[in-house]
Amino acid sequence: MTFTPSSTSTASAAAPSPIHLDPVEARVLATLMEKARTVPDSYPLTLNSLMLGCNQKTSRDPLMELDEAQVAAAIDALKSANLVRESSGGRSTRYEHNFQRGIGVFEQSAVLLGLLMLRGPQTAGELRLNSERWYKFSDISSVEGFLEELQDRALEKGGPLVVKLSRAPGTREQRWAHLLCGPVDPMQTGASGTTGNPGGGNTLERIERLETEVTQLRETVQKLCAELGMSPPGQT
Repeated sequence: MTFTPSSTSTASAAAPSPIHLDPVEARVLATLMEKARTVPDSYPLTLNSLMLGCNQKTSRDPLMELDEAQVAAAIDALKSANLVRESSGGRSTRYEHNFQRGIGVFEQSAVLLGLLMLRGPQTAGELRLNSERWYKFSDISSVEGFLEELQDRALEKGGPLVVKLSRAPGTREQRWAHLLCGPVDPMQTGASGTTGNPGGGNTLERIERLETEVTQLRETVQKLCAELGMSPPGQT
């Protein structure tokens, strides 16, 4: 990993180098970010709990089979970059992330980056749906706003952290990918969704996309009914 953390020193200081995690470091970091929000009672995590979270078979793309040595090595690298901290006390050593402060982004931006690291490229609608347990965005436009800020991030802050990919054949929305593991070709569509899970990923992806589209349609109908002074369908 090569990364110089953001600094709050004088304006004359050199711009921080772009972050560059390897896939294992990204998985470890994003798993800590997820568990901090979804299972706060079990957080910070022990090494074994963190390994199990990295290797879980749901909400992960690609699927991984990491061992303790790989996770421990990733933790050491992330600690050196001030992105993970060791928590003292108790029988076992525990670990927590320091992503938002270490990277220098808003909470909402940290949520989106964490989801992109865990689940791979996603549309703004998919990100809003998948972020429900992390942070409740008011609408898709707010998700898009934070993504665009991350894409336009100034070089003096370390440069862009996401990129908008080309539209996949047969789809209406473009997907977004993170840049925390290095440059990504914006011409790719990011339409895999099946890495490490043949036969199952496509079905889950279609269901999530359909749920997102239904939510969007419902919001549109409600707005139209409000403008026309009518009750939405199904309401008296």
